[in-house]
Amino acid sequence: MKKSLYIKFVAFFLILGFIGFFTVSMIGPSMVENHLEDVYSGDLYREASSIAENRASKYYQEQATLDSVAMNLKTLSIYQDAEIWLISPQGEILLSTSDDFSEDETRTIEHFNPGHSSGSYYQIGCFYDQFAEDHLSVMVPVTWKMSIQGYVAMHLPMSILQEQENDVMNIIYLLILILLLIMLLMLAVFSFMVYRPLKKIIAGADQFASGNLKHNIPVYTRDEMGYLALTLNYMSDELDKTGEYQRKFVSNVSHDFRSPLTSIKGYTEAILDGTIPPELQNKYLNIVVYETDRLYKLTQSLLTLNDMDEKGRMLEYTNFDINNTIKTTAAAFEGICREKRISIELLLTGQTLYVSADMGKIQQVLYNLIDNASKFSPPDSIIKVETTIKHETVFVSVKDSGCGIPKSSLPKIWDRFYKTDPSRGKNRKGTGLGLSIVKEIINSHNQHINVISTEGVGTEFIFTLSKGTENKN
Repeated sequence: MKKSLYIKFVAFFLILGFIGFFTVSMIGPSMVENHLEDVYSGDLYREASSIAENRASKYYQEQATLDSVAMNLKTLSIYQDAEIWLISPQGEILLSTSDDFSEDETRTIEHFNPGHSSGSYYQIGCFYDQFAEDHLSVMVPVTWKMSIQGYVAMHLPMSILQEQENDVMNIIYLLILILLLIMLLMLAVFSFMVYRPLKKIIAGADQFASGNLKHNIPVYTRDEMGYLALTLNYMSDELDKTGEYQRKFVSNVSHDFRSPLTSIKGYTEAILDGTIPPELQNKYLNIVVYETDRLYKLTQSLLTLNDMDEKGRMLEYTNFDINNTIKTTAAAFEGICREKRISIELLLTGQTLYVSADMGKIQQVLYNLIDNASKFSPPDSIIKVETTIKHETVFVSVKDSGCGIPKSSLPKIWDRFYKTDPSRGKNRKGTGLGLSIVKEIINSHNQHINVISTEGVGTEFIFTLSKGTENKN
């Protein structure tokens, strides 16, 4: 979210609030006024009708005097905040609750025309110029013996309606103000909880994009923003580790390629220019062949790891006899073991023991582990290969009695190109990829591999496989 977008959002909120307030100010008063006119005129009309049917009709029926009617209506007038008149058909005001009653002093409304109502039961104005200010007036006829005897008129000052209108509008304005304040508070909360963390996250993302993967986004809330920041920080750490791994990978590959290439180049040039005499050429050609073999193994190991990464560790599961596979793999080391006076002891469970796995990959695991054990085993020692079964899981162990692995090096032995020998091993010239390949293969089978090692005693690798069923032809 860019800063300009946030400012636009705030501006939109302010404009929206102003438009809402302006609209209410322009339309609200007239709507409230019309509503009040309808309510008050309705109340006055119903009250005037009641007076005409009861109190006023008694006067014309000679059941009550005008004086008693006037006293009765004055109380009602005070309650209604309205003037009540009794008007004759000729426009003579017979009774007015706003004046002291006198039968001798009456006034006549000029141009009195009760039939002129403009299509409404109430009117707003000075009522035939009888008032100095506008009044809301209703007029109801008093009938007796099928004829109109007079009229009951009720007049409410418009100032009362105006006061009511102002009170209602003040409440509306106050509610609008409260609503705006609540929205401003929500905007402040949005800025604190969403905009500011998001701004930090965007700044962090820009740092990551520019290559600064060590930058840490300082958002530690336990909501979605905090989770997003934590995820991005984790991503940057992993990318930084990947970059560091790639740099180490290139450095290790360069080192392991440079050493044999230097030897090959130096010896072949020495043979070509005659520096090495003919009688010694076979010796150095054998060294060249040995270094070439090292390059080949290193290349094959790299291709194996790359193939497993790219193909998503695709495996060809079959049921095969792991005991027989161990025997076949161990037989391949007969020559090496004879030279070093090392014996391989097989402690296998049963005549056959079937597992479900990729046979070719497991053969490679066994080869790498036995090869590793033979390199670090002293002469006249024993390498033990053992299989056991427990809870439908087959355990395979390869144990040597060599120099062991330092405790500090145990977590690193699975890293690519890692070698425990400080001199990188003149007599143990491995690629440093064997155990990495073993780990990748076992993980691809969703199995486990562990190592137990004691310096000066030996090392044991134990991996698991799923128990399989015997193939029946």
